[in-house]
Formats: sequence, C-alpha cells, structure tokens
Amino acid sequence: MCCGVFLVLLWVVSSENVRAKEVKPKRFEENQKLMKTRNASLCQLMALTLLACCCLSVLAAAQDSSVNDEHAVPRFVVIPPKPAAPGTPPPSGTLQEWNGSFTYNNHNYPYVMVGADPSTNSGAEITTWVVPVKLILSNGDTFDPLSGGPFSALALTLTSPMFDSTTTYNQGGVDVGTTQYDDAFQRANFWSIVQNNPNSHLLLGGPTARVSVLPELTLNVPSGYGSIGTPFGHQVAEVDINYFDAQISSYMASSKTINPTGLPIFITYNTYLTEGGCCIGGYHSANGAQTYSNFEYIGYTGDFSQDVSALSHEIGEWTDDPLYPNQNNTPCGILEVGDPLETGQPGHPYGTWTYQLHNFTYHLQDLVNLRYFGGPADGSVNDWWTFQGYTGFTTICQNGS
Repeated sequence: MCCGVFLVLLWVVSSENVRAKEVKPKRFEENQKLMKTRNASLCQLMALTLLACCCLSVLAAAQDSSVNDEHAVPRFVVIPPKPAAPGTPPPSGTLQEWNGSFTYNNHNYPYVMVGADPSTNSGAEITTWVVPVKLILSNGDTFDPLSGGPFSALALTLTSPMFDSTTTYNQGGVDVGTTQYDDAFQRANFWSIVQNNPNSHLLLGGPTARVSVLPELTLNVPSGYGSIGTPFGHQVAEVDINYFDAQISSYMASSKTINPTGLPIFITYNTYLTEGGCCIGGYHSANGAQTYSNFEYIGYTGDFSQDVSALSHEIGEWTDDPLYPNQNNTPCGILEVGDPLETGQPGHPYGTWTYQLHNFTYHLQDLVNLRYFGGPADGSVNDWWTFQGYTGFTTICQNGS
C-alpha cells in the first residue's frame, strides 16, 4: 500500500512538470515559482510517506518475530540426571527398581529398570501423579490442557491405554496380557521370562490403582522463552526446554505430595519444547532420586506428538532407563527405547500405532526391545526387535539410540 501511495505521488510530480512545460512564456516565471512550491510540498509528502512505510515495515517485522516458523525437527530428548536441589533432605524411600545385565561381544552391560524383576513372578505398582501445565505467552495466547472439559487433553490422557488396563495386546499371535500399554511392552520385552511368570506386571497408578491429578501449574512465559509457531502447519506454543524444566523442578521441590517413590508426569497442550530449534515432544530426567517426565499433547491430527504418543515414548524410556541411581549404557549408547523409532515406520508416522478406546483413537509409539541394544535375541516375544514387530531392523543399534 505504501509503495502504491509513493507511485501516485511520483506521478503527480511528473504531471506537474509536464504541465509546467506547457505554460505560456509570459506567465512562465510566475508559474515556475508556483511549481517549485508545489514540488517542495509534494517532496515533503513523499518523504513522509517513505518514512511511514519504513516504520510500518519495522513494526511488521517486530510482530512477525513473535511467530517462530523455523525448520521443524521432530524429536525427543533426555536431560541427564541432576543432583537434588541444595537443602533437599534425604528421601525416605526411592523408586521400586530391579537390576539386570546382558553380555555383548564379551562385555557386560548392567542396567536398572523400574518395577520388579520379571523372574520373581510379582507385580509392581508405581504411584503416579499427572500435573497439567498451563502456558500463557507474552502476547496473551494461552495453552491449557484442562480446556475442553471431558474432552480436554488431560481427560483424554487419563482414559488412554497408558493408564486404562482393559486393552488386550496380541503381538504376532501371542497374548501378552490385558493391561496398560507400557506394561504390555515390558512383558513382551522379557517374554522368555514372563511367559513362565505371568504375574509379572508394572502398572502406573496409586494406592487405589488410579492416577492422581495434582493442582495445575500456570506459567507466564517471558517473551525470550516462548513464542507462537506453526512448525507442522498448525499454531502451537514453542517454549524453551531449560526454562520449562526449571519451572517444573521448582514445582516438584515445593510439593508436599511428590516424592521419589512415585512418578510425576507434566502435560502441556499444543506445545513443543525447543532447544536450538523446534520440536521436542517430551523428555524424562531425574533430580537426585526424584525421577519425572514431561510430554506434549498435540491435538492436531497427523502432527508429531499427537495425543498420547509422546507419553508412550517417554514412559517406555523411563521404565527401561529411569536415570536413578545411574544412567544405563549399551553398545548403542544410552538405553532409550523410543528414540530409534521416532522418525517413523512405513504406514506409521512417527512410529505410532492406533488403538481405539472409549470412542477415541489413540496413537502410541512402537518401542524397541532389549535385543536392539545387544540383549538376548530370543528374549522378546517372537524374537522381535520391537514391540510392534517392525521388520526394518536387522542389526543392533541400526538407528542409533
């Protein structure tokens, strides 16, 4: 629009010059003075127009800077375990865990996993708290996992296969149990043991086998730590992961409920975390003995981290590498069972598989078995490399860790 105004003014000046050439000689001097006055006025107007255009361009650029449309790289991360905050008293209890190991190329790899040793034929139930996190960006845009009432991100998470135990998992003709998704994965992961120890289970819940929801955490995100973006074509919040982690760490430290015997899970809505770029769908970590996890619930169909897919990824990784007391290592590097599949499989974007439950279609990510990291080839159900039987792997560590 500014350029159009400038061109019109330029045309007016040119027209005045043409008309000046047509003035009769006897009035030339008088009209020349008049022309100079008009031209001076028009030049001033043109200068002001150009200045206004520049100002509007700068303003538009400033407004656009709040929209972050950088190249999106869908991924998950793990924040290495950190010491407990100064002054934190020793925990009265810690997470229920068991120890195991496997040998690859004459090297022994010990590991610590959540729950009870499958060979003991016993179950473990881990107290679980879900904390909704409402994010308010500096421009006022709000992203709240409680919005939507019975159809909110929080409500749909609580009724998902991650916590609901009514889904039967039949993996290649083998019934590995009617249970929660992560428990089914772990049972299939150690099927050579579990098939003779059917009471082996790892369930997320509490004293009444239900997940507890703690008070919502509201974060007013400073402009330097959050912005609006459209990495997959839909508007989302993009928030710095280190800022976010500091806030939820503070929440845990001040909570009189959260303790190291259980798992707090922090849920955001239509948000991706960032670290040198977008888009992180979730992570897990530990502050001292307190393990915890975060996942981003995305409500847009087909986008990365849709509904509880990131939760299935992070819980699977927390189960097999809770980061306390140490981080598990393998021939591939760290023992992260979701990362090798996060880029997807044929017909399964981002490695997700669909499950219909309570009139909603959930997307849960496939996870690699211990075999992928060099564990026993015959340890998992059907000797599979992954929970869902992905046939794209033929060697260990094929897609990193």
